[in-house]
Amino acid sequence: MTLPGHRTASAALLAVVLALTSACGSDNALRRGQEPPPVPADLDCFEGSLSGAGSSAQENAMYTWVAGYQLACEDALVLYDSVGSGAGRSQFLDSAVDFAGSDAALDEREHERARERCAAGAPAVNIPGYVVPIAVIFELEGVDSLNLPPETLAKIFNQEITRWNDPEIAEHNPGADLPDMRITPVTRADESGTTENFTAYLAAAAGEAWPHEPSGSWPINPVEAAQGNSGIAEAVESGQGTIGYVEASHTADMSTAAIGVGGEFVELSPESASEVVASSPEREGGPKHDHALDLDYGTTRPGTYPIVLVTYEIACLRYESADDAERVRAFLNYVISKEGQQAASRETGSAPLPADFRRKLQASVAAISAGG
Repeated sequence: MTLPGHRTASAALLAVVLALTSACGSDNALRRGQEPPPVPADLDCFEGSLSGAGSSAQENAMYTWVAGYQLACEDALVLYDSVGSGAGRSQFLDSAVDFAGSDAALDEREHERARERCAAGAPAVNIPGYVVPIAVIFELEGVDSLNLPPETLAKIFNQEITRWNDPEIAEHNPGADLPDMRITPVTRADESGTTENFTAYLAAAAGEAWPHEPSGSWPINPVEAAQGNSGIAEAVESGQGTIGYVEASHTADMSTAAIGVGGEFVELSPESASEVVASSPEREGGPKHDHALDLDYGTTRPGTYPIVLVTYEIACLRYESADDAERVRAFLNYVISKEGQQAASRETGSAPLPADFRRKLQASVAAISAGG
């Protein structure tokens, strides 16, 4: 199965593109052939500029949100630098940007630092804004689809299953003409939230077949490694017998595996990925209005695609400036709105937030204010 999506630009290029997406409200804010993203009829517009930095996984979605917002709000300028989740959190905590995008929620130590950064010792909050499946992509001549249980997937990436015609793969793919060919797993060369979420899934779902802790760095010596989601996608697509994992907007026209969940194999789709959010509890112990999730990677819920990445928009509950609070509140309201989620899904294949969950997030965003 394939999803709509764009191979991502470099972080530096995206920052320049977004910076040049000026507050003129012109169609120059759009990619060639891109339709204007939908916006709510009651969209709140601000005047001035808003800055954010962080996750590169959400950069295609952020491009869409910025374009939609600025086309509707002619006096607003939103700047987002996709420098990576860790750098984005650091810039936010250092007061260098107004909000951060991160593939990992703030931890306890970062929450403590945030109270020094935010006004009046107020906390920062994690607002899920972008939920996207992590696709298992492969390039294998004559094979367009694969079913992979979590244990089999783990053994492939742990380099225990090394040939495509291995009986364990063949058992779940009786109609496939699997060649006697070496499997080449392609993994990330850089530390990434995509790797952290992928390894967290394997640790939760594959049992003893994956003996490693979740980590943003690949835990064993790689067969082949590539930089970024786009690097893995290019390496898999240009190879033969290759397999890798990428955030779904990077799949383009590549083949993706259906993943074993309970007694069925679930194909990647926005709808199947959103089921994970619906079934996952929020993390305990966070401040009021915080919505960090304990993702249920080991779910057996029917129709659920279990390998997902959640990017959080991280913001203060209180800002020193009323203008800063207004700008963050207005833009994040668009990001989590029905229209904003639909726009991102249309462009990237992301999973729109469930309606009930969106209403909880909207109440938290509405609580963002200024002063002591």
